[in-house]
Amino acid sequence: MDTNGKRIILGSGSPRRRELLGGLDIEFEVDTRNNFEEKYPEDTPLERIPAVLSEGKSMGFHRELSENEILMTSDTLVLCGERVMGKPHSREEAIDMIKTLSGRSHMVITAVTVRDSSRMKTMSDTAHVHFKNLTDSQIEYYIDNYRPYDKAGAYGIQEWIGYIGIDRIEGSYFTIMGLPVHLAYELLTEFIG
Repeated sequence: MDTNGKRIILGSGSPRRRELLGGLDIEFEVDTRNNFEEKYPEDTPLERIPAVLSEGKSMGFHRELSENEILMTSDTLVLCGERVMGKPHSREEAIDMIKTLSGRSHMVITAVTVRDSSRMKTMSDTAHVHFKNLTDSQIEYYIDNYRPYDKAGAYGIQEWIGYIGIDRIEGSYFTIMGLPVHLAYELLTEFIG
C-alpha cells in the first residue's frame, strides 16, 4: 500500500496487531507512549466500550501529530452475556474467564481508530465465538503454558486453546485476534487519500 508520503504510527504494543497490520504490506512504526488511563464511563453501552477506549488511546498519544502523520489505535473486548472481559490480572482471574467462556458463545468486539492532525474516525467489528466444553486441566494447562495476561478474555484464538477449544466462529478471525484488518485498510485508505 502506498502511504502517499504519510507516516503511519501504530499506537499499540500488541505483537498480534503488529503482525496483522504488517500483513497489509504497509510501512509503519510502533510508538506506544501514551498517557491514557483505560477507563470508560459506567453508562457506556457495552458494545461501545472498545470504541471509547480506542479513541481514548488515540487522544492520549504522548504528543501532537504532525500534518503527515496518521495514528492507529485499537481496543478489543470480550463480552459473554453481560460480563465484560478485558485482560486478566491474575492466574485465578484468567482461569475464571475461560471457565465462563467454556461451553458458551461470546462476542469479541474490536474497534479501530485512525487519526491525523485534523480528524479522527473509529469503526468497530463484532465476531461471535463458540467454545466447546473445556476441562479444568485443559484450562489450567493453557493458562500456565501460554500466560494470556495481555489478551482480552484471557485467550488467543491463534494459540493452543483456539486449536482445541473453539469449534465455530461467525465473523472475522482477525477481529478476534485483535485487529479487523479489513476496517484498518479501509480507514487508512481514506486517511492516506
